[in-house]
Amino acid sequence: MATDRPKLSLSVQYAVDKDGLPASASFRTWARAALQGDVEAALRIVDEAEGRALNRDYRGKDYATNVLTFAYGRQAEGAPMTGDLVLCAPVVAREAAEQGKALDAHFAHLTIHGMLHLQGYDHETHDDAVIMEAVESFIMQHMGYPEPYLK
Repeated sequence: MATDRPKLSLSVQYAVDKDGLPASASFRTWARAALQGDVEAALRIVDEAEGRALNRDYRGKDYATNVLTFAYGRQAEGAPMTGDLVLCAPVVAREAAEQGKALDAHFAHLTIHGMLHLQGYDHETHDDAVIMEAVESFIMQHMGYPEPYLK
């Protein structure tokens, strides 16, 4: 008996110029790679002003960050996890350049990171961070990307 793979419904929204950014199909591929259950979400790529406003309004931190995850949970028993992911394109690009990473690899990593947050992973404690980073690293390397946490 075959088991069903988790299902993903992901709308990708570009609130910035798409030039030089990964295609929506890439974001869906990366999000799908991190699925551990059914997920229905929106992924929005934003500029620094919107990223800063969201981080300030929802987390009380007055700066743009690379990825924000808003997990809403399940609407009913057996329903998919729901949420929103926000990637701040200028921050992601700046970090990739500073860290000597390919832009698509950094977007892949942060998409996976956000999807794991949406599904309940966290890195608030050392033990939780070790687990989350190991899962991220496994997924990234399985997809052919370099280990994201190498210094």
